[in-house]
Amino acid sequence: MTLKEQASLELGVEPVAGAAEGAQTEPVTWRDFVQLAKPGIIFSNLITAFGGFWIASKWDIDWRLMLYTLIGTALVMASGRVLNNYLDRDLDIKMARTRKRATASGRVSANTVLWYGISLGVIGLSILWFGANPVAAMLGLIGLFIYVWVYTAWFKRTSVWNTVVGGFSGAVPPVIGYCAVHQNPDMGALILFGIMFLWRPPHFWALAIRRMEDYRNAGYPMLPVVKGTFQTKISMIRYVVLLVPVSMLLYVYGYVGQIYFYASVIMGLYWAFLCIKGFKAEDEELWAKKTFIYSINYLTPLFIIMVINTPHIG
Repeated sequence: MTLKEQASLELGVEPVAGAAEGAQTEPVTWRDFVQLAKPGIIFSNLITAFGGFWIASKWDIDWRLMLYTLIGTALVMASGRVLNNYLDRDLDIKMARTRKRATASGRVSANTVLWYGISLGVIGLSILWFGANPVAAMLGLIGLFIYVWVYTAWFKRTSVWNTVVGGFSGAVPPVIGYCAVHQNPDMGALILFGIMFLWRPPHFWALAIRRMEDYRNAGYPMLPVVKGTFQTKISMIRYVVLLVPVSMLLYVYGYVGQIYFYASVIMGLYWAFLCIKGFKAEDEELWAKKTFIYSINYLTPLFIIMVINTPHIG
């Protein structure tokens, strides 16, 4: 072992077989640890937790409770993303999209990433337990367990149902926000769960079509890799079409007003229209990219409108 390699190991960096030579000697920075938590994904999901909290509160906001809920939820989600990077590091090196990650390139040691992820989870769950309530904390724990062990460690590598299973954990953040206010999950919590659960598969299947060869090379049994893009498009339409009436239920049960109702219908139907266009797309990768981007732009405005159009108490 050279002096440079020994120094790298002492700093928490270990080389990974197959990683680029230059990546092994790059110094670890705080940005590496931030990126391991995937802040962009955390932010978009945190908006849904905020939406769930706001709907349950009906504008009668306990700001301290909201702060604890959002911080705790963000840290639990960050824990899941970091542990996802830890478990996927052997396959990430095979994908162009992920091979430069700090875990795949070997800039940060596996043990460092493991304990970083565990620490984030413990702190986040503790904040939810003591700052919000035990129900919110238990929901965070269930979501974290499903995402890390059921989805990442098991289904993601073995089953074409991986994206659907991942949808269960991805649907938890708005329910945490809701149950931080109302500890007994009711129809509002179930509807929010349904919206997020139905949103995630077509969102990720669009990405999977776009990056199909990447997933194939890594050995992930994604739906388009195993069943082909035609079957994947059929599955996307099924979820998006079902998402429209489920999202409308928030209005039917009186949680939101008419502005949200019309917005959810229009946005959902347009997403379904985009999915249908995929059957005639000449450039399938371009279509998948546009559909994926729309799915992101669907979620955030939907929850913002949801918040704005939540009726006041009384």
